[in-house]
Amino acid sequence: MAFKSMMFSFRYLIKKPSSLIGFPTYYRPVILVCEQCRQLSGYCRNIFEYNKSTDLLKQGNYRSGQLRFAEAISSGNVEDHLQTHLQAKKRLSRKKIDNVTEADSTKDWWSVVAYSTAEEYDLNGLIDGLNKQGLYQQSAMPEDMHDVLYMCARYQVDREPRGAYFFSEGSVVFWNVPEIERQAVLKFLKHYETNPYSESIVLDEKEVMEYLYTEKSTRGSNKTRLIGGRIMLNSEGSTDLEKYAFSNGIALSVKLAIWEASLEKYVESIEWLTEEMKIGKKISITRENVFQKSGELFALRHMINLCSDLLDTPDFYWDRQNLEALYHKTCNHLNITKRTKVLNEKINHCCELMELVSGHLNDRHHVRLELMIIALIMVEVGFEILHFTKSLLPT
Repeated sequence: MAFKSMMFSFRYLIKKPSSLIGFPTYYRPVILVCEQCRQLSGYCRNIFEYNKSTDLLKQGNYRSGQLRFAEAISSGNVEDHLQTHLQAKKRLSRKKIDNVTEADSTKDWWSVVAYSTAEEYDLNGLIDGLNKQGLYQQSAMPEDMHDVLYMCARYQVDREPRGAYFFSEGSVVFWNVPEIERQAVLKFLKHYETNPYSESIVLDEKEVMEYLYTEKSTRGSNKTRLIGGRIMLNSEGSTDLEKYAFSNGIALSVKLAIWEASLEKYVESIEWLTEEMKIGKKISITRENVFQKSGELFALRHMINLCSDLLDTPDFYWDRQNLEALYHKTCNHLNITKRTKVLNEKINHCCELMELVSGHLNDRHHVRLELMIIALIMVEVGFEILHFTKSLLPT
């Protein structure tokens, strides 16, 4: 809460305990300075340090209306309200099951963990690498599945097998794979990645779910389904295709989470533009940078809407209605449709902002060209006047 009525602007009152008897608390003025751009906090949200020099206490009278106003607005620290200045709403992390323990032979449920580590995988090279490694073997899948690779562990450590689905769009879904083994596989994948993501984003945006096997009830119901966010697999027969349907939806969700994080990072990189536009400051960005930022935005929109299955159901499920139902239930549970709509709305807003900035820079460039033309015309008129006056003088 800035007090502009003081003799200095953009300084704040912070509630501090007092060491004097009879004075339990007092309000100390501070100024917030950004270390990067050296601007006051009123123009920059990147608060880095507090300048609490003692000479600030000697300026002004802080026991008058400002102190009473500070006591009225808050009984705590005014510092909690400093980050509300034109700051974009941060993306809240979705609820994920982070406390899933490692699978063992004494429990009835296991974990499904998905990562998106790159834009694309080289599946052919990955098959050769895993075969040379000798720890995993490829499982047979339908011929119309060209974008996924299902590998099972050769050596079984408990009653539940371990496996992983590798999707060509850069996502991997582990079924009953311990943490140590997952990290080893992710490290091995780096040799077959195209445009990998940063490790911090990969770990932050992972998706974790649980699965177990159903017991045949008295009514004879033993179907694979999704109930309350927990996957329940059929205990009879092979469940590779059912696992693929669930893995496809989970992989799509984790890929969408990566794009959401990328857009959030993009919004933070252009947020200062709205700050400068609000205060009427000259925008310090070139048309080349605007063009580059627009290209990043359209590349992200291209991947979301044209290079993924976010807007349509994959062709694989057209003649497999039971698998299609599992896929859609997984997507609905992970709220993929709504998240995609919100993501496109944010992209549209960023596009409008970049179009506005580009138009402003173009107008400024046109004005500069017009001024240059006017200056050249004035120079030409000056020379014509000189020639005309010279012709009037007697020789």
